[in-house]
Amino acid sequence: MAAADAAAIAGGVSEAALMEAAGAAVANAVAERWSRRPISVLCGPGNNGGDGFVAARHLADAGWPVRLGLLGDRGKLAGAAAEHARLWRGPVEPLSAGLLDGAGLVIDALFGAGLSRAIGEPVAGLLEALADSGLPVCAVDMPSGLDGANGQALGPVVPARLTVTFFRKKPGHVLLPGKSLCGEIVVADIGIPDSVLGGIAPSVFENSPDLWLPAFPWPAVSGHKYQRGHALVVGGRLMTGAARLASMACARIGAGLVTIAAPASAWQVYASGSASIMVQPMRESGGLEDILADARKNVVVVGPGAGVSDLTKSQALQALASKRPVVLDADAISVFGTDPQVLFDAVAGPCVLTPHEGEFNRLFSGEGGKLARAMDAARRSGAVVVYKGADTTIARPDGWAIVNSNAPPELATGGTGDVLAGMIAGLMAQGMAAFEAAAAAVWMHGEAARLFGPGLVSEDLPGMLPRVLRRLKRLL
Repeated sequence: MAAADAAAIAGGVSEAALMEAAGAAVANAVAERWSRRPISVLCGPGNNGGDGFVAARHLADAGWPVRLGLLGDRGKLAGAAAEHARLWRGPVEPLSAGLLDGAGLVIDALFGAGLSRAIGEPVAGLLEALADSGLPVCAVDMPSGLDGANGQALGPVVPARLTVTFFRKKPGHVLLPGKSLCGEIVVADIGIPDSVLGGIAPSVFENSPDLWLPAFPWPAVSGHKYQRGHALVVGGRLMTGAARLASMACARIGAGLVTIAAPASAWQVYASGSASIMVQPMRESGGLEDILADARKNVVVVGPGAGVSDLTKSQALQALASKRPVVLDADAISVFGTDPQVLFDAVAGPCVLTPHEGEFNRLFSGEGGKLARAMDAARRSGAVVVYKGADTTIARPDGWAIVNSNAPPELATGGTGDVLAGMIAGLMAQGMAAFEAAAAAVWMHGEAARLFGPGLVSEDLPGMLPRVLRRLKRLL
């Protein structure tokens, strides 16, 4: 954002004009959502506080009773913040919990997205008092106390009903816990031209069909099933439902053929499943050599229901050695917990790892928030890493990352991860690159769950994919 501001200013937009537009956007968003009432505006000593002065002026001009409190000395404000503070004709009170008395709404313009150090007194005490008050809060750019780079709390944070940010969302808006503390998010246009993104060259994005829909592998009129790929899902001996969920998701998302490699002891269970899924028995040893000898099987899924065993490790390594696109999920990740480097060294082709929090921690360490950890994991492993959760983060080895924000809480149920692994594999079978396939599958997974709604179980997800696909086609 600092680079975007600087580029806009270099292009002829003044800092004061940007601040005027930002504060006006906050005032307009507040007026659109709340009836007129006493409002307290809490201003910090930087540009976020300057936005607060502008918002206070616009609301006061519209007849709202406004009190304004400032952290620090008004005379020490600099640049555009000082200019807009001079335009404020009302009193400026010292920042204190007394500003909450009689208020019906609070604008938090203390620190914004640039905060990178812990909050101390007197602000910490004020934020705690604000949280205890239950007053609705509109945050300017980011609820104070959140690090905009990673969504982590740097002290007490008051949940906002509304957050008004500018130009683009920040990572902290879509990463937990920030995601759950921002309330409704409004992204306001304040006059920064989109063209400045070319100079900034961002590498982190919020998941959206705009990112991957142009590469989506729609069936061709002249195509046939063999051109749509043949996915192989390695089945487990006991938890047979996991591989069946993954295989059905593969088929529903468009793979031309799907085969389950079934242990001989469980072959009948797998064979009695869906008529559209083929079942091929494995050797008694569990080896995949003969099955992988068929070059038409162009993507392999290992892990759903596999069990944490030497056999699962062997199957994962065989799949990776084939240099086919591979999706490793669940137990096929956990089996490398004692020596992750064995896995990293084996990645020889396109590979997607899909760990949840526990599985991720078995393979990777690292400091910082989820985004930084996912990016480091992708770099270390050489694979695309899908770090699952309510803020699933998809990272590739060269430093690009996508944060997903459409997952409803109904996805927190058994088997949904197996479905996701199958969806990723189904797209890769059709020729979609690993990073784009992972991002597309994660978004579609969330959209399918959102469309189904309450009562979702994992079996419901594949059946929702045709509806999601129809919606995506309408975006073309």
